[in-house]
Amino acid sequence: MKEDIAKSIKVLNQGGVILYPSDTIWGIGCDAANMKAAQKIYKIKGRTEKSSFIVLLANPQKITDYVEVVPDILWDLLDSLDFPTTIIYPKAKNLAKNVMATDGSIAIRLVKEGFTYELLKEFNKPIVSTSANFTGTPAPFMYKEIAPELIEMIDYVVTVGRQSMQKLKPSTIIKLKPNGEFDIIRE
Repeated sequence: MKEDIAKSIKVLNQGGVILYPSDTIWGIGCDAANMKAAQKIYKIKGRTEKSSFIVLLANPQKITDYVEVVPDILWDLLDSLDFPTTIIYPKAKNLAKNVMATDGSIAIRLVKEGFTYELLKEFNKPIVSTSANFTGTPAPFMYKEIAPELIEMIDYVVTVGRQSMQKLKPSTIIKLKPNGEFDIIRE
């Protein structure tokens, strides 16, 4: 795992794109503050830049580095979650504009364990997480489901988790409002 983390960080720091096992499904990622790297992901997926990405963090305290308004209720909400949950926050900051939604919001998921958690701790910055598929095709839950043509377009493919047969599901998505209220977008 250490070698995969070191190689991934080198590629991320150079503005490259990685293919990795996230805490939910296989994902394509880059430095979430690097606009050119995010553009590469849009091109790989064949996705329009009007879409936004999910950003992953390992440390909950880092949320305030990337979101202008964090309601107090957030910390209780985060403590109560025991499954992968992505929260959409209004008014993102310090991230590439093409990673954020057109309304300036950002979707952030905290990763609590596994390869991605270790990668995030070492990288110490958020990374993009989007499913490792071409737009309009099913998201891959296992490495063997990823299109070979997509793999060829990636700068570094993580070796950890390739043999895993565990089928996970995408994260729950919650949209947080500035007043602390929230809506469940996807369960």
